[in-house]
Amino acid sequence: MAAKFFEKLSNNYLELLEDKEDFNVIINIGEAPNVKVFQAHSAILKHRSLYFHNELKIAEKDKNNIKTINLKNISIQQFEIIIKYIYGGIALLEKLEASFIFELIHVACKLFLEELVKYLETHLIESNAHWLRLHFDRIYQKSFQNVNLLMLQNWCNDILVKNPNKIFESENFTSLQENALVSLIERDDLQMEETKIWYYIIKWGIAQNPDLSSNPEDWSNENFLALKSTLKNCLPLIRYFQMSGDDVYDHIQPFQQILEKDLWKDLVKRYMTPYRPMTSIVFRPRVILTPEMPDRSKPSKYSTRTMPLKPTEPFSKVINQEHKNDIISWINNKPEFYCFKLLLRGSRDGFTRDTFWNLCNKQKNLDIVIKVKNTDEILGGYNPIGWDKAFNGYKSCKESFIFSLKNGTVQTSILSRVKITKSAIHCFDNSGLGFTGGDGI
Repeated sequence: MAAKFFEKLSNNYLELLEDKEDFNVIINIGEAPNVKVFQAHSAILKHRSLYFHNELKIAEKDKNNIKTINLKNISIQQFEIIIKYIYGGIALLEKLEASFIFELIHVACKLFLEELVKYLETHLIESNAHWLRLHFDRIYQKSFQNVNLLMLQNWCNDILVKNPNKIFESENFTSLQENALVSLIERDDLQMEETKIWYYIIKWGIAQNPDLSSNPEDWSNENFLALKSTLKNCLPLIRYFQMSGDDVYDHIQPFQQILEKDLWKDLVKRYMTPYRPMTSIVFRPRVILTPEMPDRSKPSKYSTRTMPLKPTEPFSKVINQEHKNDIISWINNKPEFYCFKLLLRGSRDGFTRDTFWNLCNKQKNLDIVIKVKNTDEILGGYNPIGWDKAFNGYKSCKESFIFSLKNGTVQTSILSRVKITKSAIHCFDNSGLGFTGGDGI
């Protein structure tokens, strides 16, 4: 049985990193005036990192036989962790913020440190899942910008297959990267009706071709070919044979020119002469946990005969994603997955008391956000139990709060939680919404 003395070996190599003799590589980290010089050894660097292997090949020696590498886009703190991993095979993460670790992953990717990348991904998923959920949009976008972050990509998709509307109904859906869209629609457990999936990939494809009109009846052959080329990696993943005849006629037929001829023939054959053999691959149905049968008596909102090409209205004209993250972080006992749904917008629906009661009466988990005119102030409050017009009094609540959000000249956000719970929520039909009946917060 072979003895292994890796800890001693690791310590010896870390001591070598501190040794000022026998180095033959200088690595400059950061930009002036914040630059730190690291002295290293080419034999270790080129065998531990493909990036350094390639850089050392082209770097020229100075008169002292020293090669210099400049890394301006890496912070000193990031590289101190990286170089200790390269020399000693260690990565101490316990005291690091999740946001720092996420950025460190991208540095490790740049330096082709595959083992470290996987370790950092695992650490984030297992130890910082709450932070990942809180910053889901950012994690999702950046993970799919890097082909190496497969663990984070799968983690994101495991959430989205259960809640697909989070991405398909988002205002940024049409800017989604192709690899992200493909990785989602190829999943057998995507919880969405096939007709809706078709609707969304057509919407995404048209958005990538801004010259296309909203009505496919006006398209030329070249227009259909352009859409077919755009969707070449998505079209084979649709479960066409799981759609009803009505869906095929209503939604697929207007775009039949983007399908392979044999596939369209087989679709027609399936509904006219289903006993005849087909040449097309028939995927198994998706595993839908809570299937929803569409109401055929009502027109589908997912019509593809005329696609909406105008960008969707932004969720809020007052708060941004950072504000949303702050509000979510303040909510106690929140579900594992959550999203914001706009109920009332003053500029759209009006600012009257009656408007509030018509749209928000008895709605739970309400977040109120108000922009103070001609200032940077953003004020708001959270009410988990809702306002009840018929109640006419004060409601008790422990989890409600009010806040002021960081914005412009307002440098910090302020959170105020309930002190007197019995009068936390003000419910009077003659005054609209209200928090606390005095100095309760």
